[in-house]
Amino acid sequence: MTGKVATALDLPFPSPGGSVELFLDLYTGPQPLIPARAFMLTPAGPSPRLPAGLDLLPVVGKCLEGPAFQRYVAALQRALAEAITPEQIGVLHLQHLTFGGTPALIRALPERPRVALVHGTDLLFAEAHRDQHKVLTESVRLADAIVVPTPAMADRLLRIAPTTDRTKIAHIPWGIPDQLLAHPPHRSPHPPGSPFRLLYAGRLTPEKGAENLLAALASVQGVELSIAAPQDQFCTLTRAVRQSGVKIRYLGWLRRPQLWKTFTDHDLLVMPSTTLEAMGLVALEAQACGLPVLYQPVPGLAETLAASGTATDFTRPSALARDIDRLRTTPGLLAALRQAGRNNAARHPLTATAKALTELGNRIS
Repeated sequence: MTGKVATALDLPFPSPGGSVELFLDLYTGPQPLIPARAFMLTPAGPSPRLPAGLDLLPVVGKCLEGPAFQRYVAALQRALAEAITPEQIGVLHLQHLTFGGTPALIRALPERPRVALVHGTDLLFAEAHRDQHKVLTESVRLADAIVVPTPAMADRLLRIAPTTDRTKIAHIPWGIPDQLLAHPPHRSPHPPGSPFRLLYAGRLTPEKGAENLLAALASVQGVELSIAAPQDQFCTLTRAVRQSGVKIRYLGWLRRPQLWKTFTDHDLLVMPSTTLEAMGLVALEAQACGLPVLYQPVPGLAETLAASGTATDFTRPSALARDIDRLRTTPGLLAALRQAGRNNAARHPLTATAKALTELGNRIS
């Protein structure tokens, strides 16, 4: 493949979420793993400090439906066409099969080969919004290759868009930073007599299952829950937190190195997702830091973790109480899960993801 990748994620920088972290990991920094012209949206308020290699598009009006969505895509297309020199671009990396960035990038650079990367929100929004389903169907048709991080994502995509050409689908797992795998932070010992320390880390959108978690923990004794999440989303949980009576520590939305250090101060990461996860990168990063994972075995997460974590049912308080009690009282069980988790995380270096994506781009160019 000659030339850089062109890629756009139509979210304001910085936005929370695993898709954003993966995007920044792959395409930005002083020596990006994939040389690219990478774009996000300009946020409201003061100009943020940008990572090297990231440019912002001053486009507003993001929406999901109707004529306003078409106007938004057209504005993104114009902004991308003005910012990109086509001769410098070898291939497009389409972030998401839905939303505005993908159709805008295709229209701005119609002659370039296209690799589409599937994330969980693509499929959820395509199921919930007619216009987004149309975008997904068209994106699938126009893509030269469609990358899924887990087989479960391919299964879900084929249910939503059954006419998808299966020969386009490539399975490339997402990865976590190699430096984290090589040099994880040092774990803190559990203070004697302290509560069992649970951590929830990530967005608090409905499909993440935080309300199920709080309701189930209400009947579990001797635990403390820390939540690392965006403040505006945490505020929506105020009533559920009050009703649960669970001892909560709100940590704010943590930058990556802060989050890694926070993993070492807890005994268990909880992932109560209700629907699907594309890959569950936060779980892999926790495992790399020696933090065992207790998870709802939804599609995507079940494949990523399997027996390296502990599956439970966060919708059944008795099941959650039983599994937490077993984890904190069975001699050697947490230690075994820490080692299994480290082994699992080591299978997913980010450099392997970048290499596979680059090789795929070369094949379709």
